[in-house]
Amino acid sequence: MTDDAYLFLLDDASAPLGVAPAAVGGLACLETPAVRAWLDAHGTTAASPHLRLLPPEETAGVPEGAERLPVPLSDEELNRVRHRLAPEPLARIEEDLLAYRDCADGRDNLIGRALAAGVPPHRVVELTGVDPATVTAAAGR
Repeated sequence: MTDDAYLFLLDDASAPLGVAPAAVGGLACLETPAVRAWLDAHGTTAASPHLRLLPPEETAGVPEGAERLPVPLSDEELNRVRHRLAPEPLARIEEDLLAYRDCADGRDNLIGRALAAGVPPHRVVELTGVDPATVTAAAGR
């Protein structure tokens, strides 16, 4: 396995392999001189339906003989690529998980503010559904 995702060109744009970078939106690697030169050398653009992208764990799926280029992706870009590759039912569940993560990001800060304002720890547990140890840990920060 490699740590890089791969851009590659498909002969048949209707093949259900990888994700079109244009469908993922705003990938920094598409603006690098190396990727631009590679696209130019192959007479294509980032919007081409023949251009596809696979995350590192799936690069073995790049067809034998396909023109390919390893590209680094940020964690956020990689998440978007993986999300686009997931079948629809899984994609919806992934969206729910991401929404939960976004809600939970400020949890400890919120719990700390509630405790500082005088909300009793048992009430924080009741309101948030987190276990008492999490409330205790947030109180110590």
